[in-house]
Amino acid sequence: MVGSLVRSSGHLAVEGFSPEAVVTAEGVSKKFCRQLRRSLWYGVQDIATDLVGGSRQGDRLRPKEFWALQGVSFQLLPGQALGLVGSNGAGKSTLLRIISGLIKPDLGQVRVRGRLAPLIALGAGFNPILTGRENIYANMSILGLSTRQIQARFDAVVDFAEIWEAIDAPVQTYSSGMTARLGFACAVHIEPEILLIDEVLAVGDVRFRMKCYQRLARLRDQGTAFVLVSHNPNAILNVCEQSVYLKKGQLVAVGPTEQILRQYEADLSLGDGQSTAEFLRLPAKDPDESLGVDITALGFQDGEGNWQRHPTSGDPISLCVEVFSHRPIQRANVGVLISAVAGETERVLTLTCAAEDEYLTLPAGRSRVLMHLPNMGLLPGVYNLKVYVKEGVSSLDIVEYFRFAVHPGRLVSQCLFYQPRSWQVIPGSSLGA
Repeated sequence: MVGSLVRSSGHLAVEGFSPEAVVTAEGVSKKFCRQLRRSLWYGVQDIATDLVGGSRQGDRLRPKEFWALQGVSFQLLPGQALGLVGSNGAGKSTLLRIISGLIKPDLGQVRVRGRLAPLIALGAGFNPILTGRENIYANMSILGLSTRQIQARFDAVVDFAEIWEAIDAPVQTYSSGMTARLGFACAVHIEPEILLIDEVLAVGDVRFRMKCYQRLARLRDQGTAFVLVSHNPNAILNVCEQSVYLKKGQLVAVGPTEQILRQYEADLSLGDGQSTAEFLRLPAKDPDESLGVDITALGFQDGEGNWQRHPTSGDPISLCVEVFSHRPIQRANVGVLISAVAGETERVLTLTCAAEDEYLTLPAGRSRVLMHLPNMGLLPGVYNLKVYVKEGVSSLDIVEYFRFAVHPGRLVSQCLFYQPRSWQVIPGSSLGA
């Protein structure tokens, strides 16, 4: 795609946009219908309206329609890397498809200046009956290259995709990884001014992914602008200086990536509709029902003993487990298991007194067990906490479910955890001294 393209419906103007921008989105809105039959009927109506020169009334929702995007405006400057941040269903992929020209907006317009390469669905445009060689020529010609230009880059494309042994075989015989590698190689070798990247950098093995990132870095040095969609904060932080935050089709914020990610993480941990309690209070059991120790309260406390509804990444906090012991326990083992609520509810942390050989002595009556954390090392998000108290192999009490949210504090998105540390300068020293 070469030159200056406009995908529009109506004309809007946004003040403050740079005339040098390679992509300018002005008040972009797109609606879809949730029912297939009704959607097809609406499509026929829209085509008929266009043929007779009528107005679609794109600002109105018809029955069963919803806004996938509404009033989104931003710009992409030459050589800039822009991140698109948002939960599933926020409209990120829809926006990329509008920019790439796959679909048109119902309202607003998108201006594109320069050759554009969409890395949205790698290999989706390949003809499965044609060979890899034939698909390279077809795909790269669609992306704006002449036959002579394709011939000059053909070997580099196949070398990058690492499919010489299968280049003359039909693409339908390729694995999904081979097809994705070939699609990526075609896109990056047209030397585009604009790259649209939608969660496609997980193709191949680790070595191939490293090669992809190195190629993208070279393109960036040559002035290629990026729009990157990823649910990995590390990728956004490492590549993008500016980011756009979308939420349910609405533009929430545009700004520096660090600031946008803080806001996004705060919404994930607090604004996702998942309730979190300040602390959990449980009644003590009847002595005949108790196994010797009852957990009566559970939560996080600050240094002054106040319950904290939301721990903050990087800040000191204590996990407090209040217990009632019907008899003294000399070697109590308290275990803490924390799982992430998002994704596959994977286990992220397991701590037990037994593993550290620090058994606890619980007196008869009420007491508090405090696990002091000099820094909350969890990333911002929502977690489930499980706590148990054992004596030897015998379980005395267990709390299976306590949901809590971690606030974003210091910037820890570039890490898997927050590492407590201190810094020191040693004057006059050298390695090996």
